[in-house]
Amino acid sequence: MRQVIAPQLKLGEQDIAAIELDPKSRDDIPQLLRGLQYIYVTAEVREQVFAILAEVMPDGVHGKAAAHTGRPGMEQWTILVLGTLRLGLNIDYDRVHELANEHKTLRQMLGHAGWAEDERDRYELQTIKDNLRLFTPEILDRINQVVVAAGHALVKKSPDATLAVRADSFVVETHVHYPTDINLLWDAMRKLIEIIAGLCADLDMTDWRQSAYQLRQFKKLFRQVQRLKHSTAKDPEKRTAKQEAVRQAHRDYLDAAKILLARVRATLWTLQVGQVPAALLEPLELYFGHAERQMDQIRRRVLLGQTIPHEEKVFSLFQPHTEWVSKGKAGVPVELGLRVAVVEDQYRFILHHQVMQKTT
Repeated sequence: MRQVIAPQLKLGEQDIAAIELDPKSRDDIPQLLRGLQYIYVTAEVREQVFAILAEVMPDGVHGKAAAHTGRPGMEQWTILVLGTLRLGLNIDYDRVHELANEHKTLRQMLGHAGWAEDERDRYELQTIKDNLRLFTPEILDRINQVVVAAGHALVKKSPDATLAVRADSFVVETHVHYPTDINLLWDAMRKLIEIIAGLCADLDMTDWRQSAYQLRQFKKLFRQVQRLKHSTAKDPEKRTAKQEAVRQAHRDYLDAAKILLARVRATLWTLQVGQVPAALLEPLELYFGHAERQMDQIRRRVLLGQTIPHEEKVFSLFQPHTEWVSKGKAGVPVELGLRVAVVEDQYRFILHHQVMQKTT
């Protein structure tokens, strides 16, 4: 059975309540560990948080933590500590992995002895990923309510004292490049060719043996379009000639994409007839749709002179939830990401938050 925390200290292990944290440190990690230590040593708060953590059940990812295998899985306390660290520091799983194995004070908080450790006390990256995914936003929100109530009990002069609450929103930026219709088409074609060439290589098909060359040729056309700028010359003939050169470069780019898409569709049909699993072909269908949409928008914008409605645009193929946010900030005309609304009281406690997708 997965347990919240081991009830018995091991040889050489230090009690969490006795861990000394540097009060002068201005780093984030001691601050987060101090908060976790308070949760652990305060019986009322600990019981409520542990009751919530007891609901964190293994989902059988790769069979590593499933109850029916008899393996105990990662303790819920460890999930809470590492999950809080990942969110509080805004770090990726690789850094969590490094800290969990090498940070002395953090390992004490996780319940590992200093001199009596062995290889079984170290964490694998995939184990951390599989278990921290159990630390869902719903679980986090419920624990947050308990922690905020405990904080108010410390700072409020009276339990009935009113709260002064303010709400504001900020943009959490996604990791995307600046989107244009031509580079989004390049993204779609690049992924299509890479995936289809990989499938053909695995099946000993020679259809896409020159995929690297074809990708380079297509990228040359993309760079040509990218380098062209609209003319600012006052001479109407020069402006007209430049505009025609821009349109011709886009035509060449679209024609090359059309030829490659036809080849991808033909190979895709062959793979479907060969009964390749549908799950392997789903990414091809996805990127095929992206490519066709971007080709249509380029044709309408450049060749037909139309304005593309904002609701038809996609700003990232890999993070399609990305939105174009213009809040009118000085020096920051556009942010790419999602708005998040935060409700905060006068004691700086976060009472509520909401991701505002497709809304303001």
